Amino acid sequence: MKDVYLITSGPHVHSTDSIPRVMYSVVLALLPAVAVSILFFGAAALMMYAISIITCIAAEAACQKIMKRPVTVTDGSVLITAILLAMNLPPSAPWWLVVVGSLTAVVLGKQVYGGLGYNPFNPVLVARVVLLISFPVQMTNWVSPAPLFSGIDMVSMATPLGEIKTELLTTGAIDLARYNYFDFTVGFMGGSLGEMSVIALLLGALFLLYRGYITWHIPVTYIGTVFVLTGIFWMYDPTSFANPVFHVLAGGLVLGAFFMATDMVTTPVSPRGMVIFGLGCGILTVVIRLFGGYPEGVAFSILLMNAATPIIDRYTVPRKFGYTRPDEAGGAS
Repeated sequence: MKDVYLITSGPHVHSTDSIPRVMYSVVLALLPAVAVSILFFGAAALMMYAISIITCIAAEAACQKIMKRPVTVTDGSVLITAILLAMNLPPSAPWWLVVVGSLTAVVLGKQVYGGLGYNPFNPVLVARVVLLISFPVQMTNWVSPAPLFSGIDMVSMATPLGEIKTELLTTGAIDLARYNYFDFTVGFMGGSLGEMSVIALLLGALFLLYRGYITWHIPVTYIGTVFVLTGIFWMYDPTSFANPVFHVLAGGLVLGAFFMATDMVTTPVSPRGMVIFGLGCGILTVVIRLFGGYPEGVAFSILLMNAATPIIDRYTVPRKFGYTRPDEAGGAS
């Protein structure tokens, strides 16, 4: 009997990873930040996570049933969507806002395109922007942290980015002396549920980097670009522009850079493309924060760069072995 050789096309890569394994690893990485948000906002935060998870799972299952697709709510992807959506909402968000956001993320941001792997935009950020445009009052009603079991009621307060934006418009100058940057890293500041604690977010990010589920290219380029550009403006006029450390720690930059700008579906596939993507996100974030009417620019910048991902991939994906572009070979390939 002659030997039989099976010839297949590459790549021949063996891996124990699967979609559920990757997705639940991301969920695990988000848990430190989830715990901090519940610690600082108590039952309100816990209720928001519960409503978001239930609504997102129900919406995805219903969409897949209606479209006659396999129901895949157990793969963990919709759980990530639900958790990140709650993290992008103010702690004071009413229950119906969480429901509307969950339906928007799953139905309009994901399922209408064909489900996981086909959506061109990050579903969570699609929902956040839709909610911000449709319900600006509820989406900008920030409250101060009230630690769990402390008995302290949550009171309204502005986010640090919002405060300096308002201060600049009213007085023509900003004063950062009142801010303690350690508070930003721990969680004592106003903002969305998920942007409270930089330390908790970095713990989760380090886990994903260690597992190889994300790479350094987008987060480092994104945060580095914001740091350098805001540093230039700050050195030019420190009375009108906040310093780069403030811009990195305040707001949703760390959350966006590590957990949303690194979305495998909506970002470039090559390292060079990722660097371009992170650079674009950083530039857009700085432009919106410093010169736009909205104090935060992370969501808008990532969505705009999601739209640019196909063209980035077109010009940065490594060339196939033996392939020559037509413009380099007189039309031959």
